[in-house]
Amino acid sequence: MLAGKVPVGSAVPPRNTVASGKGSKVLVVNAGSSSIKFKIFTAETLLPGAAGLFDRIGDTANCVLKASVPEDGGKPKKFEKKIPAKDHLSAMQDIMSFIDENVSSTFASEVCAVGHRIVHGLDISQPKLLTPDVINCIQEAAVFAPLHNPPHLQGIYAAQKVFGPNVPQVAVFDTAFHQTMPPESYVYGLPYDMYEKHKIRRYGFHGTSHKYLVEQAAAMLGKDVSQTNVITCHLGNGSSVAAVRGGLCVDTSMGMTPLEGLLMGTRCGDIDPAVVLYIQNQLGLSASDTDTLLNKKSGLLGLTGSNDLRTVIEGAAKGEPRSQLGLAMFVQRVRKYIGAYMAVLDGQVDAVVFSAGIGENSALVRGLICDHLQAMGITVDTGANAAAVGGKQADISGPGARIRTLVIPTDEELSIAQQTLQVVRGAALAA
Repeated sequence: MLAGKVPVGSAVPPRNTVASGKGSKVLVVNAGSSSIKFKIFTAETLLPGAAGLFDRIGDTANCVLKASVPEDGGKPKKFEKKIPAKDHLSAMQDIMSFIDENVSSTFASEVCAVGHRIVHGLDISQPKLLTPDVINCIQEAAVFAPLHNPPHLQGIYAAQKVFGPNVPQVAVFDTAFHQTMPPESYVYGLPYDMYEKHKIRRYGFHGTSHKYLVEQAAAMLGKDVSQTNVITCHLGNGSSVAAVRGGLCVDTSMGMTPLEGLLMGTRCGDIDPAVVLYIQNQLGLSASDTDTLLNKKSGLLGLTGSNDLRTVIEGAAKGEPRSQLGLAMFVQRVRKYIGAYMAVLDGQVDAVVFSAGIGENSALVRGLICDHLQAMGITVDTGANAAAVGGKQADISGPGARIRTLVIPTDEELSIAQQTLQVVRGAALAA
C-alpha cells in the first residue's frame, strides 16, 4: 500500500532554531540571462509564499515584474508592473522593494538564507555555501554552460550586495545529483586525457528535479530512499531520464551539456557525431551556427515546426505526417531509455516516475511510452492515467503491475530551499 506525499520539511534536519538563530524565511533565486525568478519559503515548515519573475532585464523599456502573493482564505493576488532595470542588481533591488511593499516591510531582516539554482558545477556533488572557491568553480564551469552560469553569477553578486555578508548563500547545482555515477557511465569513449585535462565527461542535468522525485517516490512506496530503485523521467521542453539505485544516480541521459539524450523541444538529443562534421564540412556551417542548429532549431521544432508537444499532438491527431513522426520519435526515445535503464538496474526497479510539464500533464504520452513495456512488468491503468493531470500526484499502475508507474509533480524551488537549509544548518552545527 502506498504511503502519502512526504512532508515538505522532511528532508531538512530538525532544529529548534533556523541557521544561526536569525531569520525565518528562505529566498530561492534562479537568475537567467535577462531574468530573475524568485520564491519565498518559511524556513521551519517550508510552506511556499510569494513568488515571481523579473523579466527582460536590461531592456529598460520593456522590463516587467510578475508576481503572486498568497492571501488568507483566497486566491493569490497577482501583480504585473513595468520597472526599468538596467542589470541584475537593479532587478534584485526592485524585487526587494516589491516584497517590502506587498509582503513584509522587514523582509530583509527575516531572511535566514538565500539558495541559488546553478546549472553546472563540474563534479561538485553536494550543495555548497558560496565561498570564493565555489564561485571560481561556477566560473570555470561556464565553458560548459555559457548561457546559464554567467547569469547565475550575476544573480549571486546581486544577492550578496542586497543582503550583505551576514546572510548565508548557497549554490544548489543541477549537476550535483548525478555525480554518484560510476566512471563507466560518465566517461566518454575518447582519449582518456580529454577527460583528465579538459574535464570532458557526462555531467547530467535536471538533478534538483530528479533528487526531489526520488525522495517523493520513496515516500509514496513506503521505502527508505537508500532502498529505492527508480527510473525518473523529467519530460518537458527539456527532458532527461535518470537511473537510480539505492537513491543514488547511476546513469542519466543528458551529457556534458543538456544536448545529449532524448528528443526535446528544440534540441536534437542523441545524434551520430559524424553528422556534426558533415554539417560543418559539407554544408559550411560554423561552429556557432552548428551549435544554434542543434540546440535551438532541432528537436520537435525542426521536425514539426513547433517545439510545443501539445501542438504536435494536435497535429498528429489531424493526420499531419511530420507531427505523427515527431510524436513517435519522442515516445520511442523515452521508451528506449527506460528499457536501457532497466538493464542498468539489473531489472530491480520499484517504479518509473513521470514528471515536469509533459510527464505531469500528458496522459496520452505516458500511455504511449508505457505501451509495449508489459513484458518488463509495467502496465498502466487507463482511468488512473487519464485522471493524473494538472499537478496531481498519483499511482497509475495497472492491476498486477510488478513495477509501479508514478506521476509526481516536481518542485525544484522547494528542493533548493530544502538543500539550502541543510547546508546552512549543517554549517551552524559545525561552528
